[in-house]
Amino acid sequence: MAMTQTQRDERRRLKAAKLQEEDLRLKVRPGTKQALLELMEWAGIEEQGEAMTLMIHHLHGLGPGAAVPLLTPPRHEITVSPAVVRKLENFRAREALRIGSES
Repeated sequence: MAMTQTQRDERRRLKAAKLQEEDLRLKVRPGTKQALLELMEWAGIEEQGEAMTLMIHHLHGLGPGAAVPLLTPPRHEITVSPAVVRKLENFRAREALRIGSES
């Protein structure tokens, strides 16, 4: 006799508890989702969870020396051109004169 939905749900819950499975939630923006989909396509993987699990395990397998650089978020470096520096310095000087003359 076939199991009922309730029996299947209970069986699934027991299996998950036995394996100590845990849900991890991840909110992503469209660019990240697209990157994941492309990675899945390249590897022929259909399940997002499987792809993320494999990536975590492969990244962990690299060890800290190789994994940490891949986990370091890119930092934007701001460089100000000499022309902008001059404009800012001129603005600061004018403001200092204006504030000094108001006193």
